[in-house]
Amino acid sequence: MIPSGLTTGTWNFDASHSEVGFTVRHAGISKVRGKFDKVEATLTVGETIADTTVTAVIAADSFNSNDANRDGHVKGADFFDVEQFPELTFTATGFEGSGETYKVTGDLTIKGITRTVVLDTEFNGVAVDPFGATRAGFSASTVISRKDFGLTWNAALETGGVLVGDKVTITVDAAFVAA
Repeated sequence: MIPSGLTTGTWNFDASHSEVGFTVRHAGISKVRGKFDKVEATLTVGETIADTTVTAVIAADSFNSNDANRDGHVKGADFFDVEQFPELTFTATGFEGSGETYKVTGDLTIKGITRTVVLDTEFNGVAVDPFGATRAGFSASTVISRKDFGLTWNAALETGGVLVGDKVTITVDAAFVAA
């Protein structure tokens, strides 16, 4: 069943009211957070949830952890290799759920490697803004192994363990506007 208030047709990503972020363990004792500053996405609502699609393209060079040195390293060959792999992509392949809670299955491609992921997704509702635009909001998250996507660089710590954790939590807060 299509979430209440969503109408069929194309919904455009509202980048100024959305964020694609991440969290990863650093040195085993803290977490580094960041986001991607350039994201494009489209939600196409079909007659049924099975006919609904979501696609997203993320500019790898828009990686932003608020540390220029770290950002440069992550954009380089040790991690994203943005020269060779300029985009991360997501294409939904299935939806399960109803009401406010969904599981969105899709193909996530990072550094040329595609894996299936499941996003735990919350439908936050539909509203008409003061300018007459109809908006829909969603929050989603998943945890991936960065090694599954060829992101294997690391450094050993004197105290044991490694500098960068394997598990990365991806979070999405997305607003879409009806076309």
